[in-house]
Amino acid sequence: MPFIGNQPALSYTSFAKQDFTTSATTSYVLSQPVTNENEIALFINFVRQEPTTAYTASGTSLTLTSATSASDDMYVIFLGKAVQTVNPPAGSVGISQLSATGTKDSTTFLRGDNTFGIPPLGGITEADFFRTNASQSISASTQTVISGNWERDDFYFDKIGTGMTESSGIFTFPSTGLYLIHYQAYVYGFGASGSDSAQFIQTKIQGTINNSSYVDLSSADTPGDANTGVRYITNNTQAMFDVTDTSQRKVRFIIYIEGQSGTLYGHTTTSNTFASFIRLGDT
Repeated sequence: MPFIGNQPALSYTSFAKQDFTTSATTSYVLSQPVTNENEIALFINFVRQEPTTAYTASGTSLTLTSATSASDDMYVIFLGKAVQTVNPPAGSVGISQLSATGTKDSTTFLRGDNTFGIPPLGGITEADFFRTNASQSISASTQTVISGNWERDDFYFDKIGTGMTESSGIFTFPSTGLYLIHYQAYVYGFGASGSDSAQFIQTKIQGTINNSSYVDLSSADTPGDANTGVRYITNNTQAMFDVTDTSQRKVRFIIYIEGQSGTLYGHTTTSNTFASFIRLGDT
């Protein structure tokens, strides 16, 4: 006759067996509990014994009517426990039958570690852009960390993803990954014509891998010009930074004017001195 619902799967059943080392006793311990003697088939010397008459059983206790000897062969078959190997029919398993953790919906997929996750997005997942929104004085021949006046470009572009975090000129990354960092400094008003003019302008991207000591990731120099009194110079550098730990790996930006003081230019709507961060992929 027709069957309503999923077609039953084929199952292959084998009953659990326990072998005993016999001795001159009537008491034995079963490897698993039973309700009574009718849940096991007892064989002594390959002859099946009658429940109740030849033996009784309760819990893990097996009691024989007559004692065995050390030469007897005895084993039981557990009739109350069947071990099945089942091949589910196609289409019979749904989400409710899975033990995976995580959110199960149309936006997630089942990963190899038995969890539901969101598929990785294609393209760039993190991009951010900061600029200085006010000018600041730079002392001569002093390697200066640009520690103030940073703001996210909120005029033309906000960010992609979570975005960077900045505190006193230290930039923290939102997630691990390989990042491309670009830095431009716009300086002006340093030195007069003649021998006291600035010899060069230097910009640096510095990084730390221990949230303490910083090293140069990249630098760029632009030579000064002794023939002009007021200079406007932009200097650019960029670096690749592998962020394997967002609490330990951070960056900052350096400006240096050799021999003369000057001004680092900043503006609230025009990006003159700025830094950009683009996450290219996984670490």
